[in-house]
Amino acid sequence: MTLLDGFIIVSAGVAAGIINVVAGAGTLITFPVLLALGIPPVTANVSNTVGLVPASISGAYGYRRELRGQWPSVIRMATLSGVGGLAGGAALLLLPADNFSVIVPFLLLIAAVLAAIQPRVAAFVRRRSAEEAVQATRPLTFGLILGVFLTGIYGGYFGAAQGVVLLALLGILWSTDLNRANGAKNVLAGVANVISAVLFIAMGIVDWQIAILVGVGSAIGGWIGSRIGRKLPASILRAILVVVAVVAAIVLFLT
Repeated sequence: MTLLDGFIIVSAGVAAGIINVVAGAGTLITFPVLLALGIPPVTANVSNTVGLVPASISGAYGYRRELRGQWPSVIRMATLSGVGGLAGGAALLLLPADNFSVIVPFLLLIAAVLAAIQPRVAAFVRRRSAEEAVQATRPLTFGLILGVFLTGIYGGYFGAAQGVVLLALLGILWSTDLNRANGAKNVLAGVANVISAVLFIAMGIVDWQIAILVGVGSAIGGWIGSRIGRKLPASILRAILVVVAVVAAIVLFLT
């Protein structure tokens, strides 16, 4: 790996850390960048997952005030998200690597669509909030728990735009307070990310050079995003995500 490659990976990590907090799809930056540098898909995915752990932790910590008084419910959901992350990570390791290489372009396109519709999801949650005299946080339901678990599986397997699905679930079925739903989204996605990362580390399949570079960048980006996330031009960040993901998918389809 050259010095330029290292700089590119760190920069991608910073962008991913910011975007993970704001829109929940930072993998759509780092993963295509790693593929463009010639890193095999499974190695890129695994190392990227480990590298984004600092951003997950710093992003969740940055929204701790929005979750005050809600931690019992968040912890219950986080447990299911972690179990799902473990199952998704195991699926990535147990299924043939060629299968992942084939499915990656489709996953990128799905994630691009999810990233594109994220504003509509947030707008729907805001409308629900405006329609209620008092912003409500509801008890957990079976549908929400199941959705969190399935989303955790996706997060452990690939994870791009996992936060978009979580925000929709939480905003519709749990809380009409968008900031609270966003804070919980960061925690749940972060737990799935951490659990699957621990699995990958235990199996000894992480490229630590890549993971550390992504981690340094993502930690910086997560710190920035948790503090100025509400002020960033999310539409521009989202447009970048969609373009990068679609271009990466097309290149993979053609190669």
